[in-house]
Amino acid sequence: MTELMTAIEEIVRAAGDMMRKAFTAAEKPAYSLKGRQDYLTATDGAVELFVRQQIAQRFPGDAVLGEEDGGAVDGPRLWIVDPIDGTANFARQIPHFCISLGLMVNGALQAGAIYAPMSDELFIAQLGKGAWLNRQPMRVSSVADLSAASVEIGWSTRIPVQTYLDMAGKAAHAGCQVRRAGSGALGLAYVAAGRCEAYAEAHINAWDVAAGLLLVTEAGGRVNDFWANDGVKSGNAVLATSGVLASELSVLTSIALA
Repeated sequence: MTELMTAIEEIVRAAGDMMRKAFTAAEKPAYSLKGRQDYLTATDGAVELFVRQQIAQRFPGDAVLGEEDGGAVDGPRLWIVDPIDGTANFARQIPHFCISLGLMVNGALQAGAIYAPMSDELFIAQLGKGAWLNRQPMRVSSVADLSAASVEIGWSTRIPVQTYLDMAGKAAHAGCQVRRAGSGALGLAYVAAGRCEAYAEAHINAWDVAAGLLLVTEAGGRVNDFWANDGVKSGNAVLATSGVLASELSVLTSIALA
């Protein structure tokens, strides 16, 4: 592994240790709500601060954009971090959450990692070098029939509920198994690992997808142009698919692939 990828792995694993200790502590994480179904715990802030400190030490001068504390997006090198993706799961004692950390250089993703501490699974990718799960190469699914496909569809309070219901309904009527597990980042990682055929959401933020989009493309899948229309600042719709069913799933979700 390159020095860059070693640093990314060390950062997300250490952050994951923080999350695991808080999750398994005798006194369970207290939480508040930033908005409707928008959970926040003290661990979110602590993990993001740790990641920012690590990047400042290892890569001085690089910019950081995080879910909790924001940040400027100017400059050639931008790290994008979601300290806990799946905070609602974390807060409610559901062991399905992760840290997502991606590096964008001159507007293009170069490296990223998603670490799920409760399953000790590290999904990591580097542009042009491939994607790995716990150091084993990952490839997207080869399932070629929608009636055998599993599709995860994320829900967002930023869009009308009917939009989510329509997308889920179309997928179900097409014969797909439809799921929602509460972590968009892990949903993308699962597409890269071939565990499901697609992840789609009508609106999601950059920190949820910065690592996962690269994982999918490096594992042989296809994604939409999430970064169009200032996706870094404003978020966007997302579709990540296996290569085999890409066209059918794009039509089904009404999200155009790049």
